[in-house]
Amino acid sequence: MVLLADAGQALDVVIVGSGAAASVMAALLAEAGKSVLLLETGAERQSANMISSQIWGRRMKWGGEPVLDAGRHSVAYNFNMGRGTGGSAMHQYAVWPRLHPADFTLASDHGVGLDWPLAYDDLRLHYDRVQQEVGISGDAAAEHWRPEGAPYPMGPVPTFPQGRIIARGFERLNLSTSPLPLAINSRVYQGRAACLWDGWCDAGCPIGALANPLAVYLPRAQQAGAVLRHNATVTRVLTDRTDRRALGVEYVQANGEVRHQSADLVVLAANPIQNPRILFASGTRRSPTGLANSSGKLGNYLMSHPTVSTFGLFVEETYSYYGPKGGQLLCQDGYQKDQHQGHAFGSYQWMIAQALKPNDLLGIANSRPELYGTKLTEFMARAAQHIATMATVCEGLPMQENRVGISAKSKDKYGMPLAEVTHSFAPSSLALVEEARQEGEAVFRAAGATEVWSSGVNAMHIMGGTVMGTSPDASVTNSYGQTHDIPNLVIAGAGLFPTSGGVNPTFTIHALARRAATYLLDHWPG
Repeated sequence: MVLLADAGQALDVVIVGSGAAASVMAALLAEAGKSVLLLETGAERQSANMISSQIWGRRMKWGGEPVLDAGRHSVAYNFNMGRGTGGSAMHQYAVWPRLHPADFTLASDHGVGLDWPLAYDDLRLHYDRVQQEVGISGDAAAEHWRPEGAPYPMGPVPTFPQGRIIARGFERLNLSTSPLPLAINSRVYQGRAACLWDGWCDAGCPIGALANPLAVYLPRAQQAGAVLRHNATVTRVLTDRTDRRALGVEYVQANGEVRHQSADLVVLAANPIQNPRILFASGTRRSPTGLANSSGKLGNYLMSHPTVSTFGLFVEETYSYYGPKGGQLLCQDGYQKDQHQGHAFGSYQWMIAQALKPNDLLGIANSRPELYGTKLTEFMARAAQHIATMATVCEGLPMQENRVGISAKSKDKYGMPLAEVTHSFAPSSLALVEEARQEGEAVFRAAGATEVWSSGVNAMHIMGGTVMGTSPDASVTNSYGQTHDIPNLVIAGAGLFPTSGGVNPTFTIHALARRAATYLLDHWPG
C-alpha cells in the first residue's frame, strides 16, 4: 500500500459511513455551513440503478470482510447490515414506530438491563421534526399505544386483503390493530412519488417513495456542499499525543492508497459492529484496549431483536404480493414489559401482512425446509394465492457478555483485524418470543387459517456496542454520542442504544442523530 501523508486540507467534519445516522448528521452540519466529508466503504449506487428483485436486494446487504461469529445466536450480520451508498438503511422495511417512555428506564423500573441517559421527552421534538422531513404514513389516533407526539404528515397505507384477513383473527381474540407507521409515501410528498405497493422495499425503492438516505438526507447534504467518497475504508481514528483529541481518520482507497484526512470533528456512523472494530483497531500505547475505552465497555451490550414469522393458508385469496415489505398493520398490545407468562420479559409488537417473497428473513423458504419435489409443487399451487404472514419484533435485553471484539489472528486485506461477535439471547427474551409465537398461531387459527406454522427464531436488527450513558465508567458516550474520553469523537447510529425496546430502530436512529447534530452545532468542540 502507498501511504499519502494527507488527503487535503483539514475539514470541519469527517463522517464514517453514509447510512441513516451519517446522512442526517451530514445534512444538518453541511446546511449549517460546516465542511463535511463522508467516507463510505462500499461502492456508489443511485436510485435509478436499482432493480426490484431479491438478487438486487442481496446486493444491498453486507458484502465486505467477514465477521467472526460466536455465541448461541448469530446477529445475522450479512443480512442486517449494508454496504455502499446509504448503508443498511437502503434495505430497511421502513417500519418506523417510536420507542416508548418505559424503554428508556429499563434498569430503574425492572432492575434489569440499562437506563438511557435521556428520556422519551428529550427525543419527542426530534421524532416530530424527522417525520415531517421524511414523511411518515400512519394514523396516530388509532395507535392507542403510541407515545405523545405530532400526528403523521400522511394518511395510512392501504390495507389489502391479506391485512384484512389477519386483522379478523386479532379482533376475535380481543387484540387491537392499527395502520403500521411507515416511512413510505401514501401520496406524493415533498416532490417524492407515492408508493406503488409492489413489495420491493428492501431492494432500494428506485422511485424514492421510501425514506432512505438517497431519497432524503444525502441529497440535502450534497446540495449544501458535503462530499461523499466511495470505496474509502476507514482503518483507524487519528489522535493527538494524549489520546484526548481526535485529529482525523486514516482510510484506504480501492487502489490501495492509504490517506489521512484531518478534521475538527470525527463522527463514526458506521454500523454497530464496525464502529467498535475501528476504535479497537485505533488503540495506541496510551490506549492499548482501544480508543474511547477507559470504561472497558467498548463493544459490550450488543443486542438484536429475536423474531419469528407466522404463516397460514386461507380459503380466501390473500393477494400477499401487494403492499409494503414491512407490513400493513401494527399490534402493540404486548408492549408492557412485565405482563407476560412464566419467565418471559420485555416488549414486543406484530408487523402484520408483509408483501411476501420467497427468501430472506421474512420469506417462506426458511420456514418450510422440509418442502421439496412434489410436496413443494403442491404447496406452491395452494400458497400462491392463499398464503398470509406476519412477523414479531421482540425485545433483546442488553447483556455485557454480548460483545464485539477484534481477532488476534485474522485480518482483512488492509491488515485490519476482523471483528469477532459473541451474542446469545437472554432466556427471558427467548421465552418472550415463544409467547409471541403461540399468540401469532392463535391469531391465524382465529382468522380461519386452514394450516398454520411459524419460522424458527431469527435475529432482526443490531444495536449496542458503543452504548451511551451518564457515567464514563459504565458507558462509551454521553447522550449526544460524544465519547467520554474524546469529546470531538462522536458515535452515531444504533450502537448507542442502551436497550433495544420492541420496535424497529431506524426512526430512533434518525431522531438521535438529529438531536446530536443540533447540540454539536450549538456546542462545537473546541
